[in-house]
Amino acid sequence: MPELSHLESWFSRDRLAPYRAATTSHGDAAALYEWNAEVSAAFWRTLGHVEVLVRNALHRELTAWSQRQYGTDRWYAAIEPMVSQQTRKDIREAIRRGTRNGRPETPGRVVAELNLGFWRFLLARRYDGTLWRYCMYRAFPGKRRADVERAVSTLHVLRNRIGHHEPVHNRPLDELLTLALDVAGWIDADARDWIAAGDLTPSLLARRSRP
Repeated sequence: MPELSHLESWFSRDRLAPYRAATTSHGDAAALYEWNAEVSAAFWRTLGHVEVLVRNALHRELTAWSQRQYGTDRWYAAIEPMVSQQTRKDIREAIRRGTRNGRPETPGRVVAELNLGFWRFLLARRYDGTLWRYCMYRAFPGKRRADVERAVSTLHVLRNRIGHHEPVHNRPLDELLTLALDVAGWIDADARDWIAAGDLTPSLLARRSRP
């Protein structure tokens, strides 16, 4: 394993500072930095699957609603009058990216360009009496919108920390893993079991907890 001084020269002292503060030796700080990268990579797999599962479930219900109400599968166009300016901006940017290089616009291409933050804010309280009540509740049978929003928001924060290579070793990772799998299970129990079966995070958490 590289010396802490090498890691600091490669990645900066500021980036390694939280690991120095959390440990009692340079060797332990270097090991914690490596462990943080490993557990982040493992979590990224699970969060990715959960994100796509959430996205597709909401896309399915919004599409069915839009086809019934407006006769189009372009639900992201149908909702424009009822969403925030930022959400409209996100939709237009997704359309732009999805149609670059002359590709024709399709709902699948547009939806693929909408990140987890978009779905998090589409689950907000302001849409409780509209989009959630119209159709989105069907993506999470029996769940309250507030509970879904809270869970997806929490996972979104974790996803962003991992995406920016920030420390997660000081987060309640056991609880966050349970939450991620719970969200998957709210949509489809079989999908939840499949995600869990391939998850390496528990073994990494167990390895760190051993003396």
